[in-house]
Amino acid sequence: MFLFGGGKSSPAPAPASSSGTQTTISREAPGVESRKLALYDEAIELAKQPIEIPEYQVADLSPLQQKALTQAEITGVGQPTATAGIGSFLQASETAGSPLNIDAFMNPYESYVIGEINRQAQMAQNQLASEAIQSGAFGGGREGVQRAEMERRRLGLIGEARASGFSAAQQMASGERAFQTEADLNVGQSLLDAGQTQQGMAQQDIGQLGQAGQVQRGVAQEALAAERATAIERAYEPFQRMEFAKGIMTALPTTASQVTQAAAPRVNPFAQAVGAGVTAAKGFDLFGQKYM
Repeated sequence: MFLFGGGKSSPAPAPASSSGTQTTISREAPGVESRKLALYDEAIELAKQPIEIPEYQVADLSPLQQKALTQAEITGVGQPTATAGIGSFLQASETAGSPLNIDAFMNPYESYVIGEINRQAQMAQNQLASEAIQSGAFGGGREGVQRAEMERRRLGLIGEARASGFSAAQQMASGERAFQTEADLNVGQSLLDAGQTQQGMAQQDIGQLGQAGQVQRGVAQEALAAERATAIERAYEPFQRMEFAKGIMTALPTTASQVTQAAAPRVNPFAQAVGAGVTAAKGFDLFGQKYM
């Protein structure tokens, strides 16, 4: 058995242990990195600038709405007509309670009728007197009775004529009063209906003006909203361009370079040499034993 290097072999000592840190720095390609930094600086400057946000605006009343409000302030539409109708009702009440104007409806020929009765009665009296003279009974009792009977008949005929005329006049006056009362009532109702119709038409006009004015105001409000949206988009347009540039930078190809600083465990040279000698000696011993 042969020994390498002489002497007795011994196990190799354990390697000395030591701790260490490793730092890896990844960077973009120089040209890309400089452009990204420039874009970053530009974004910072842009972010420092205040953005003017436009105020919300409310559209004014449209011309038609103004007209509707003006008309709505006008009160008493149809009131004169309704007042006239009420007056007609009051007139109807007064007419219904007024006394009958019978004289206005008396027959104007009644005096002629009465005159004719008196004339015929006088003729009868004269005839009676003539007959009494011829018979020698003038101034007697019989003549007196006949004269009284003729007078009664004359007065009766006059009474009947006047009563008939009065009754006819009364009926006509009553009918005229009822007709006038009914006419006043009808006129009053018609005037009240006309006044309400005028009020309804005025309200309908105001409603139509209000609806059309609301459409006008809605269009104006949309115009204000579109103007504000446009102003906001213009204010944020630089940020959109910055975002676009960022997207381009992100899509560029990159190359990574690494700079490594390491402190790793090191093997003792003497122990390394001893270990090598021991290994060689063992190998020689094996070879020796095999070929002895």
